[in-house]
Amino acid sequence: MNERKGTWTGWPGRVLLLAGLLAAVSVRAEAPALVVAPFDLIDDHPDPARAADQERRLSAIRGQFVDGVESHGLYRVAAPGAAADALARLRAQREFLYDCPPCKTELGKAAGVRLVAVGWVQKVSNLILNINVEISDAGSGRVVFVKSVDIRGNTDESWMRGMRFLVRELAERGQAGKLPGG
Repeated sequence: MNERKGTWTGWPGRVLLLAGLLAAVSVRAEAPALVVAPFDLIDDHPDPARAADQERRLSAIRGQFVDGVESHGLYRVAAPGAAADALARLRAQREFLYDCPPCKTELGKAAGVRLVAVGWVQKVSNLILNINVEISDAGSGRVVFVKSVDIRGNTDESWMRGMRFLVRELAERGQAGKLPGG
């Protein structure tokens, strides 16, 4: 017999823990599938000295978006390689994916999912940027979610704070039963 109080030991605690884990797996399995394209940067005044930092930030906020929608149980994100060939072909043809509805349709079909997320950062200056996320239905081409946030400062923290806001907005819609594409 366990003498520690308040711990998850013994068979009743293990059963409850297992039930909770199974419920979490069940919710995630029922979440709609989504493919997330690499995020784009629109920069009318590119600065080669900042290019590597901005590419790193784009990758980081894309990862933050993926982690956020998965951890909230909103979407199951398709493996990155699922649409790699289509993505490479589309990138060779187009600079940006966010403004190409046929590209989103092709990415969704290549990944075997109905929903496609694209993101882009528009850099107005080193002080003013905005982060955008759009989720589209690959079958109909209909945009089911689009949100933008303005950020101040071209820093890791400002980009991450902006993406936290966008994920939180999406999570609140999901909690309200209004999950885009769900």
